[in-house]
Amino acid sequence: MSNQLKLGFIGLGIMGAPMASHLVNAGHAVFINTRSKVPELLAKSNAKQCSSPKEVAQNADIIFTMVPDTPDVEKVLFGDNGVAAGLSKGKVVVDMSSISPIATKEFAKKINALGCDYLDAPVSGGEVGAKNATLSIMVGGDEGVFNRVKPIFDLMGKNINLVGGNGDGQTAKVANQIIVALNIEAVAEALLFASKAGADPTKVRQALMGGFAGSKILEVHGERMVKRTFDPGFRIELHQKDLNLALNSAKSLGVSLPNTATAQELFNSCSAHGGKGWDHSAMVKALEMMANFEVGQKS
Repeated sequence: MSNQLKLGFIGLGIMGAPMASHLVNAGHAVFINTRSKVPELLAKSNAKQCSSPKEVAQNADIIFTMVPDTPDVEKVLFGDNGVAAGLSKGKVVVDMSSISPIATKEFAKKINALGCDYLDAPVSGGEVGAKNATLSIMVGGDEGVFNRVKPIFDLMGKNINLVGGNGDGQTAKVANQIIVALNIEAVAEALLFASKAGADPTKVRQALMGGFAGSKILEVHGERMVKRTFDPGFRIELHQKDLNLALNSAKSLGVSLPNTATAQELFNSCSAHGGKGWDHSAMVKALEMMANFEVGQKS
């Protein structure tokens, strides 16, 4: 990493913007593109703004994408003026979005056919992890390509693992989202129960942090539930998308995921009440509506 690399970054949302900024701050030449306004922290940086994903791919040797869903990745890669149109042999495409494992395998084949390499590298850790460069990164692809890109991943995350071939990174991310959703639901139920029973949920949460029930979800999202801070670090609509991937994949595999389905229904309830843009910790609101009681309210 002593030499400046030519990197591309497409998708500068809540997660993408700080991730791209770490690459800029490391001294690399970073070519950026996003469908909305370029965030101020990058607009004022040394990042070079490009008019299209094609232009990013023409200028960069390793191109990162971080967009919301499978159709978005497909459009960025293979749409008009997409990444594929700007690639030349030997370049690497790294998709850090959370999308369909099945579609990922097809995208990889198309990029490989152009003489380029492909990694799927979805992340976990939310906005906080993106800003602090502490993301967990789950990678699918060739080991040699992974080793080539690993020093760049190190600029954005801490727990970085090659899971397997193309698509396996996305499969790991779907599994991650199942665990996160069910943990949010468990923390929400516990704090709602404690609060309704008359205990101080702030003190209950603190007491539980030191025991076997302690978790990152209890620490971060439990605090959100108690303090009623639901500005999105990760939007409910995005977690709904991930759980749809889980449930649809499970159906094709003949696997039952009953609690994942329940978590999705709770997210659906939030969305029906105008909450698709809430942080996913706001799942607690669906339980509160059923209980007609809010965490922190005096019983």
